[in-house]
Amino acid sequence: MSEQVPRELVSRRSLLRMGGGLAATTALLGAGAMSAGPASAAITAMPVSKRFDLTEPSYDEFRGKILHESHHVMQGFAFDNQNVRIFIVNARNGGTGDDLCITQVNFSGQIQGSMHLDNAGHGVSIGVEAVGTDSYIWMECDSDGPTGAGRGTALARFKFVNGGRPSVKKFLTGSDTITCATDPINKRIAVRRKEGGRMFISVYPLASAAAGDFSAPLAHFPQPALADEPVTFQGYTIFGQYLYTLDGTGHANPADIDSYLTCIDMNTGKVKSRALTKAGESLVFREPEGLGIYRSLAGETRLYLGFGSRSSMDDPDRYANLFYKNVLID
Repeated sequence: MSEQVPRELVSRRSLLRMGGGLAATTALLGAGAMSAGPASAAITAMPVSKRFDLTEPSYDEFRGKILHESHHVMQGFAFDNQNVRIFIVNARNGGTGDDLCITQVNFSGQIQGSMHLDNAGHGVSIGVEAVGTDSYIWMECDSDGPTGAGRGTALARFKFVNGGRPSVKKFLTGSDTITCATDPINKRIAVRRKEGGRMFISVYPLASAAAGDFSAPLAHFPQPALADEPVTFQGYTIFGQYLYTLDGTGHANPADIDSYLTCIDMNTGKVKSRALTKAGESLVFREPEGLGIYRSLAGETRLYLGFGSRSSMDDPDRYANLFYKNVLID
């Protein structure tokens, strides 16, 4: 399941001009941020970085893996780069649809543990923060309903403990359709939520967010419209100065694949590149589900793509599949 991206969005520069620059930007950050008062400094540019070449081939990490909750398709995923862990979210078997499960897997797709967060939302994207040998999950919470179709209204941060019940700290309460994604290399968190009816992206140092300080975003801009909208939004992540998004729908016929990757320069708020991806095109009922960033032990930085699948159209089980791109260009 997924969502539609709004069509009419203003540029970051025009946003800053409306209502007196910083005052307008601060208002758009919304209520509910712990320690989030008026911004103390102007929004700074993201440091210049390389970007992934979306036209290069994708490679398999694993295919056909069942998560802890087997009857629901994978949604977002994220990496604890420091501790070499993968966390994937999906709906809980027998739950409301807004009750989510986070499954930890290794790089072979084998289950290492799981936790549940009830009444959370949809799980289109999550983040992970490494704290020593512990992994802290960032994800939406406090679903706005209706049951099974709700979206999060706050961000939750909690330590992952296999089989435990999360001790949740909440941020940015009262938000509309909020999710997040983390850049584990540069230690930043992106927050995506509706502001004034439009979808915006805000980026913060991960340490500041963990301390409850959302007062000084590194970037804040409306998610740009795409030439071929409306599209079915399926996930996002950030690396360096670039935001990456995934859109498309599930298909039984590989000839109908419509999954696209988009690269957006967060310093301009504009689309840099967009390309069709056929990663995993032989999967049965392949559906795009999530993006994530990881740097391998050998130092290779990768953009991971997630896809849900089945073994057959009659199979009640849903399978997780991860692929990656690894070519960076200027």
